[in-house]
Amino acid sequence: MTTTLRALLGATALCATAGIAAAQDNVTLTIATVNNGDMIRMQGLTDEFTAANPGIQVQWVTLEENILRERVTTDIATQGGQYDVLTIGTYEVPIWAKQGWLVPLELGDAYDVDDLIPAVRDALSVDGKLYAAPFYAESAMVMYRTDLAEAAGVTIPEAPTWADIRDAAAKMTDKSKEQYGICLRGKPGWGENIGFITAMANSYGARWFDTDWKPQFDSEEWKATLTDYLAMMNEYGPPGASSNGFNENLSLFQQGKCAIWIDATVAASFVTDPNTSTVADSVGFAQFPNREGVDNRGNWLWAWSLAIPTSSDAQEAAQTFIAWATSKEYSELVAEREGWRAVPPGTRTSLYENPDYQAEAPFAAMTIDSINAANTQKASVQDVPYTGGQFVAIPEFQGIGTAVGQQFSAALAGQMSAEDALAAAQSNTTREMTRAGYIK
Repeated sequence: MTTTLRALLGATALCATAGIAAAQDNVTLTIATVNNGDMIRMQGLTDEFTAANPGIQVQWVTLEENILRERVTTDIATQGGQYDVLTIGTYEVPIWAKQGWLVPLELGDAYDVDDLIPAVRDALSVDGKLYAAPFYAESAMVMYRTDLAEAAGVTIPEAPTWADIRDAAAKMTDKSKEQYGICLRGKPGWGENIGFITAMANSYGARWFDTDWKPQFDSEEWKATLTDYLAMMNEYGPPGASSNGFNENLSLFQQGKCAIWIDATVAASFVTDPNTSTVADSVGFAQFPNREGVDNRGNWLWAWSLAIPTSSDAQEAAQTFIAWATSKEYSELVAEREGWRAVPPGTRTSLYENPDYQAEAPFAAMTIDSINAANTQKASVQDVPYTGGQFVAIPEFQGIGTAVGQQFSAALAGQMSAEDALAAAQSNTTREMTRAGYIK
C-alpha cells in the first residue's frame, strides 16, 4: 500500500464554495477514487479547490474499480488510515456506517442537503444521518446507435423487452466490420459483471435468495437469465468480452463498435460527447429491458460517493473537500468548463429542473426517470429477505458476488457451460451462507 502523506500544523481554512466553518490547515488529503470519467474530470479541477483552500493539498490514488474496492475495504476494516476520503458506493455506506467506520457528514446550510434526490440521499444515510455525499448517481438503461438501427430496419421501443433487444442485436451485427450487436459487462466482480447480471436477473423475475436465505441459482429464472446473456454475447458480442467491464465497453461504444450497450446511465454524457465519441450524434436511449410478463426493469441504483473513514486524522479538511466536490457550485464549474451535458448526473433535484441542462442533455429525462423508478427495497418480483437493486445489501455479498462473477465470466469465456456455472454458484453460495449463519 502507498504511504499516506499528512502534515497537521493547526490553523483553519474556510471553504468558500460550501459554507462549512473551518478545516485543518497545512494538510495533505489522500483521496482514493475510481478511474471513471467523472472522477478523472474532478481531478483535473483540483486546482480550483486548492486555490480556494490554500491550506489543503490533495494527493490522488486512482484505481480500477475492482482494485479500488479491494484496497479501501482492506484499509477501513483494519483501520489502516491510508486514505482521508474514500470513493465508495451505496452498497458499502450503510454497512460501514453501522460498523462505526465512517464519519457522519456535516456539510452546512449552504450545501443544501435537501436538494439531494431523495432515493439517493436515503441510500447514503443511516438513522437520518448522511455518511457519504453523492458525486454522481445512476440507474441503468439502453444506449444504442440510431443510425445502425435505421439501416437495419430496427425500432427499439422506449420500454423494450429482452426479446426486442436480442432481435435488434442480431440485425445490427456485422462482425466483418467489427460492428457488434451488443456489449455487456463480462469482467468478473461483484460490481462489474455481477452488477449487470443481477439487474438482468431481477428483470427476468429471479432472486438471489428465498426468504430463508437459500440461494436460487437452480431456478428457471436464473437459468433463463444466464443462458440468454451468454447466447447474446457469444452470437452478437465482441471478442474477449469476459475481460470487458464498464470502461472497456464505453471505449468500444465510443469507437463505433457496439450497436447496443446496456449499462449505467452515467455513461450517457460520455457517449454523446463529440470530443471523445465518434458516434455522439447517433445515440438513442431506452429503459432497461424486462422479460416479457415480468414487471421489473432491473432496479439498478448506485451512487459513487465520497466518505471519510474514522481512521483519518484530517477529517475537517476532508469535509471541506467533499462539500466542494459534491456542491451545486462544482456542477456550475463543470458546466462553465465543459458544458452542462458533462455535469455529474443523478444527485440533485435542481439539476433536473435546470433548463440549460435539459437543453444540453438529451438523456436527462431517461436518467431521472430510471433513478426514480428503482425500488431497492424489493429488488425482485418474488419475496426476498434483502434490500439492494443490482446487489444484495449484506456484508458477505462482496466475497460471494465476486466468486459467482468468476464462474459466470468463465462460462462467457467458454471454460464451462451455463449449467455448470449455475451449479457451482449454487453450491459455493450455499456453503458460504451456511458458514455465515444465514442458513440454519
